[in-house]
Amino acid sequence: MNQNNTQSNTDARKQLSFLKRDAAPGSVKPWLLVLMHGVGSNEEDLFGLAPSVPANFHVVSLRAPNVMGQGSYAWFQFGVTPQGQRVINQEQEAASRQLIAGTVSALSQQLGVPPERVVVGGFSQGGIMALSLLLTQPQLVQGAMALHSRLLAEVLPLLAPADQLQGKQLWVSAGTRDQVLPLAHAHAIREQVQQLPLTLRYAEFPNAHEITPDELAQAMQWLQQLSA
Repeated sequence: MNQNNTQSNTDARKQLSFLKRDAAPGSVKPWLLVLMHGVGSNEEDLFGLAPSVPANFHVVSLRAPNVMGQGSYAWFQFGVTPQGQRVINQEQEAASRQLIAGTVSALSQQLGVPPERVVVGGFSQGGIMALSLLLTQPQLVQGAMALHSRLLAEVLPLLAPADQLQGKQLWVSAGTRDQVLPLAHAHAIREQVQQLPLTLRYAEFPNAHEITPDELAQAMQWLQQLSA
């Protein structure tokens, strides 16, 4: 049985705290899945998905750097204008994205998993960060999973050149009854990335702002196919 362990933040400028499940012993060319939680949660949240992740993956669940309360963290703070527009703290988002990049790069090296076998993923705000990392620093990963998320307009000017995105993989899933990040956000992601040389797998589920067993099963099947 793999031992779950917690990594403390030894250098806050480079790495984030996380929980880790090792790939099954004997895995040939193991992959790495780095997960990121939604706003107000912590690394224990998506680490609960680890038993469902294919055994040939190392699974790491990161903790966001911005403290909201006891056991409650965010990748960036945001507000909503009276017109319904979301406004983010761009400095926090940029800083979090760089911390994620540094942590993913360090884990890739420490575990001996090259970027072509690394996937980042997340739910809600964590999915936003995963998508942003793929689109801005694709050299660090092979793919990303964005569940119930959105594409930040602030990130669009930072997109990597198309040739660097060639062959990258993206999973996007959304809930038709999601009132937190409505379906229109997923449609906007789809519309944007269809203009890029990515391979997109898009799926909708009759969910609210949650990951149901069917959505999880299909996302894990996508991971399995990716690593086959």
